[in-house]
Amino acid sequence: MIRDIYAYRCRKCGRLHYPFRMVCKECRQNDFFDFDLVPLPKTGKLLTFTKVYNLPAEFEVPTLGLGIVELENGLRITGQLEVDDPRIGMAVRGEVKPVRKSAYDTFYGMVFRAG
Repeated sequence: MIRDIYAYRCRKCGRLHYPFRMVCKECRQNDFFDFDLVPLPKTGKLLTFTKVYNLPAEFEVPTLGLGIVELENGLRITGQLEVDDPRIGMAVRGEVKPVRKSAYDTFYGMVFRAG
């Protein structure tokens, strides 16, 4: 089971990136091997949210909540939102869970709850 989603820290200047970038936004370092993996924090605040009603067939739910969350380290991540009454600015806590399955693959992502 996957427990973490990772950011990438530039070894030259320390800038965190998520998702992965081939070139550091800060120092323009562009060697793939000059980034270290850093687990993303699981807590943050909800910046915005929406509910999707028209999902592809591989999603076995009628609707899906999505939110953009600013994590405690300042990075922003999009994840599923399992909150009955979401409010902008509310504290959320994430967990890495399967978010979609196909015949041969399981896709993992961050699922946020109030917290």
